[in-house]
Amino acid sequence: MHSGKECYNGAMPTSMHEDRLNIVVDALRAWGAKRVLDLGCGSGPLLLALAAEPFFERIVGLDISRKALEACGRNLAREGFVLDARIQVLNGSFAESNPRFQGYDAAVLLETIEHIPPDRLSKVERAVFNGFRPGLVLITTPNQECNEWLGVPGHRLRHPEHEFEWSRAKFEAWATGLAQRNGYAVNFAGIGPAHPVLGAVSQMALFTLADA
Repeated sequence: MHSGKECYNGAMPTSMHEDRLNIVVDALRAWGAKRVLDLGCGSGPLLLALAAEPFFERIVGLDISRKALEACGRNLAREGFVLDARIQVLNGSFAESNPRFQGYDAAVLLETIEHIPPDRLSKVERAVFNGFRPGLVLITTPNQECNEWLGVPGHRLRHPEHEFEWSRAKFEAWATGLAQRNGYAVNFAGIGPAHPVLGAVSQMALFTLADA
């Protein structure tokens, strides 16, 4: 779907991108998630990070864009990873429930929901939280409050392919309702550089299944 990188002032600082990947990987490892779905995997930055860790036993990337998946395959091959029983990339939509994605420990939507038209988020919710129903779901998304601090004009989004960008209050209200509707608990964390008033440039919700 996308590269997982915002574009502000021309590019995203490499350290920010690495920080986000490290935080997500650390959260998955801390929770004990060995089987992971990367939903909207794009060109594969998270898949590469997970593949490099022997702790993760099964890693599946899902994306609706065949072009992105081709790039993902090339990036994995460049780093010496082959597509096999441990690492797979699949073409498809995570807005559609599919029994083959049940039974995974965790699912990650890394800078992905902002690429989805808002009127389709309810379909993603049903598919991921009701259909796939992993024990852990991690969702990261830009914090809109920081845009001007990052040099993004007020009338623009960080990336031309974004459908929306949410403030911390909007994201937390949406995620809290989602968790309550589906039997999950949710906690929040900031990612990356933080402004004392506006918060961190990116935000993460960590959903844990109540009976997991």
